[in-house]
Parts: sequence; structure tokens; C-alpha cells
Amino acid sequence: MTTEKRLELEEKVIAILRTVYDPEVPVDIYSLGLIYKIDIDDDANLTVDMTMTAPNCPMADFIVDDARYKLESIEGLKSVTINIVFEPVWTQDMMSEEAKLELGFL
Repeated sequence: MTTEKRLELEEKVIAILRTVYDPEVPVDIYSLGLIYKIDIDDDANLTVDMTMTAPNCPMADFIVDDARYKLESIEGLKSVTINIVFEPVWTQDMMSEEAKLELGFL
């Protein structure tokens, strides 16, 4: 896979992740800083490492299923794997400035 194709797919992945929301928070998971890693290998297999705002997040399954469903719609990806990780621990400092403003932290 060319670098250009990988970057194009990564941009699509980020755009899709910006449409995934925790139903309890009015900010997308990408802006919240919940996405730790996006990796697309040479065979177009996508792996995303993400976290939740808390380990016992009641909406975790919903959020992951929504993200997976939307990511699988990206033409050109062969497979999608989403790993839930809790290190490093998520903090409000990981949110974008836009997210902090939206949630009243600025």
C-alpha cells in the first residue's frame, strides 16, 4: 500500500470516528481523546486502540459497536479491529480544545 493511500484511508477513519458519540456526552470520541492509535497495515487491515472515560463505562459496548459498524463501511479497508485499552489512563487533558470548550472546561 502506498503512503498516499494509507494517509487517505487514515483521513477517512478519523472523519468516521468524529461521527461516533458517547450518548452521555455531546462530543465525538476522537475529540474526547479516546482514540490512542490508528494503524493501517500494508494489507489494509485497520487496528484502532481506544479507551473509555472510565473502565466501567456503561456505554462501552454501544460505542465500540457503533465505531466498528461505521469503520467497516470505509471502502478499501479489509478488516477492522478495535482494542479497548486503559493505559495510559484517560484524563480531561487528552480532549481537544474544541471538546473542552463544548463541555465547559475552558
